[in-house]
Amino acid sequence: MHRRGFLAAGLATVLAGPRALAQMKMDDMSNMDSMPGMGGHAGHDMSAMQQVAVALPEGEALRELPLLANEAGAPGLFKARLTAEPAVARFAEGKDTPILAYNGTSPGPLIGAYEGDRVEITFANRIGEASTIHWHGMPVPADQDGNPMDPVAVGADRVYAFDLPEGSAGSYWYHPHPHGRTAEQVYRGLAGAFVVKSKADPVPAAYGDTVLVFTDLRLAGDGSMPDNTMTDLMNGRVGDHVLVNGQKNPRLVVGIGAKRRLRLYNATNARFLRLAFHGAAATIIGTDGGLLEAPVAADEILLSPAERVELVISFDKPGSATLTTLAYDRGWMGAGRPADAGLTLLTVDVSKNPAEPVPPLPERLRPIAPLSVPAVGRRLVFTETMTMTATDMQMGFLINGKAFDMARVDIVAKAGQTELWEIVNQADMDHPFHVHGTQFQVIEHERGGKVAKPPYLAWKDTVNVARGETVRLLLRQERPGQRMYHCHILEHEQLGMMGILDVKA
Repeated sequence: MHRRGFLAAGLATVLAGPRALAQMKMDDMSNMDSMPGMGGHAGHDMSAMQQVAVALPEGEALRELPLLANEAGAPGLFKARLTAEPAVARFAEGKDTPILAYNGTSPGPLIGAYEGDRVEITFANRIGEASTIHWHGMPVPADQDGNPMDPVAVGADRVYAFDLPEGSAGSYWYHPHPHGRTAEQVYRGLAGAFVVKSKADPVPAAYGDTVLVFTDLRLAGDGSMPDNTMTDLMNGRVGDHVLVNGQKNPRLVVGIGAKRRLRLYNATNARFLRLAFHGAAATIIGTDGGLLEAPVAADEILLSPAERVELVISFDKPGSATLTTLAYDRGWMGAGRPADAGLTLLTVDVSKNPAEPVPPLPERLRPIAPLSVPAVGRRLVFTETMTMTATDMQMGFLINGKAFDMARVDIVAKAGQTELWEIVNQADMDHPFHVHGTQFQVIEHERGGKVAKPPYLAWKDTVNVARGETVRLLLRQERPGQRMYHCHILEHEQLGMMGILDVKA
């Protein structure tokens, strides 16, 4: 039987058999760790799969994310405190939802700083289990990166301190990265945006700078968030609602002729967002690691989990402009495949009143120097595995045939040396690939014997690797220390699809 058929049949057997289901329950870390590739606790309430989605209100005014206040009195220093703690949100009328939040909000407060700033953020862990803060995509030292080898204990405080170098302006984000618990902490609310700005930004300030953080929500009938199911572990958790800054399909009002700068963040555990703006023209100006060399017109954009994109949207027609999802086949095993197409994420009311005139977008945004000829080549192969017996099922997602081991270094690299990485996806679904500590340049995609170059040169820290595809990228780590690389479907990361890169000076 083909691997996909085997995995789907095996999953169907587990879901259909109450005896087998009881044996798949994992109530603590020791049970989870006893299964190869399973690195964390997850509940398996299968009744959640049959629950009817709870209705959420739509059409409220888009709210801006609260800014994290800078407590420093000196210029060039950003100093603040982030507390992770339990909180209560009200997504649906009359239903309180227990969540995890940074400083009481989810998504967490927006952090804004400038190139050249010194950042000192005290993280207070009050969620009742170990956690970290990973500064996703940011050029921080290895010992400040929030890796799972460096947990912050329950009730402890930890200061993350780093400098933002020149040229680091971009759309980054922050989220937990503890061993075996990242997926649960993120889907329960712990994620936030971090924007690093340039002191000489070429994009006109009149366009504004609006951050849109996409998160994924699943609610039970009582308003609580159900635990992950076996389907979630196989495919990654996909909820019933896609929220924008914590709201469902919020509204924005602009005048005709307006141009708006939008930063889009896919902060979901596993949902792939193929996006299109209807009734407005979209131009890509930046990706994960900041601005492109030149603007690129776009009819649609695919954001895999953890990817970001900067857009300028031109509202030149009165009426309603909508940001909607298009169909995308990322691969799915078992029942419960979500309906991803036709979701309206944001509605913009374009009035007939003309907006204030704004300058045109520059034809050139910034230079991007191609990385040098690689001195080393590496090949990472993604696979999945499932074995079944009469009493249990063991599953995992592997890189080069191995599940993650926190005590094992998988790759040793040299700081400052350019490498060519070939990411080969032999699994039955797409896997977004992320490397800590640096930004890389994708040079080509190969699928079905056809090689394609990217449409533009960009700095990236996350790239989707479609099933059956090979992605080749150039990267260079500048700072010594241990870094992670992994699939950013967070459930797959926890089931083994992660490795450790040790960068030597």
